[in-house]
Amino acid sequence: MEDPKEPLSYDEEWVVVLDDWLDGVTGTPDDVFAELQRGMGGMHMGEASGSSADSSGHDRGHMGGTDMDSGTGAASSSPSPSSGAGMSTRFMLMGARSPLLGGDAGDVKYPHHLINGRVPADPEVFRTKPGKRIRLRLINAGGDTAYRVSLSGHRLTLTHTDGFPIRHQQVDAVLIGMGERYDALVTLGDSVFPLVALAEGKDATGMALVRTGSGSTPKPTMRPTELDGTIVTASQLRAADDVRLPSKPADQVHRIELTGGMMTYNWAINGKRFDMDNPTASPIMVEQGRRVRMDFVNTTTMWHPMHLHGHTYQLGTGGPRKDTAIVLPRKTLSVFFDADNPGQWMLHCHNAYHGEVGMMALVAYQS
Repeated sequence: MEDPKEPLSYDEEWVVVLDDWLDGVTGTPDDVFAELQRGMGGMHMGEASGSSADSSGHDRGHMGGTDMDSGTGAASSSPSPSSGAGMSTRFMLMGARSPLLGGDAGDVKYPHHLINGRVPADPEVFRTKPGKRIRLRLINAGGDTAYRVSLSGHRLTLTHTDGFPIRHQQVDAVLIGMGERYDALVTLGDSVFPLVALAEGKDATGMALVRTGSGSTPKPTMRPTELDGTIVTASQLRAADDVRLPSKPADQVHRIELTGGMMTYNWAINGKRFDMDNPTASPIMVEQGRRVRMDFVNTTTMWHPMHLHGHTYQLGTGGPRKDTAIVLPRKTLSVFFDADNPGQWMLHCHNAYHGEVGMMALVAYQS
């Protein structure tokens, strides 16, 4: 559904869906989940030797922005690779690190990274004419991969995230967590340009092509220099004036601790795994008409893209309006929303495997 008041001017639109894909031959999501649930405690020591992270198995770097230090000192079940049953790992990824994500980039190694369902060796081609202004609509539909996205030879003007307008910002690349969406405008040059999605920290890419004129097809492994230019995440953006929440103090404050780790794969919220057999137990209660502040306190050494159903929240007091936001390891991210949609709504990590094992909670309205 298009906004009838859409102020943007552009010639064409291109929807770009990013995905980390298991082919069903090398393995399935169920196979991956079964291996991850064994945790790192059952790994042979040699399998973890490729990582140069700290003794927890995760790098502890972080990125600045509106995220703040949690100050909690809370411990998590951080991974500590040890000898055990000597199980082989087909899917668990070791040594995937990213300063942009605060250290560990992901749990799963994938055979393919797709753009609009196609591998880089057989990419989708968007054909148009030079000089056209294109609206890119970028969607990360992956399960365990953040993507750093750029278009070779161009800068992108970010205009929206998760469907809400932001103050326009020119970037070379944008980092997109699972479940996040970004819109960008770009005026195209004359040639063949690869649109590349770098699997952050995983040393793999997806690729599609923009063709406006003659030129040879780039190699599937091509990586634009823009990927190492000005890279933006949501914490560095500002909401457009007309969608910024009116300033007022929060009526309700909820501390949402993100807990767990890779050792026993016990990801949870506030130390409790979501119980699918008793989904209404221990809800996070909100009251209709109230301004709610949620403090996502990440006590783990892993990043989590946290998604709230039925609402959009604002990052801090002036950040973008979103429904999914990256919470960096050992950091706190405060978000605000107005409780204006009564019902029972899921709050969960958009890492498919973290959510499946229990990093979910119910947000419910008081009757």
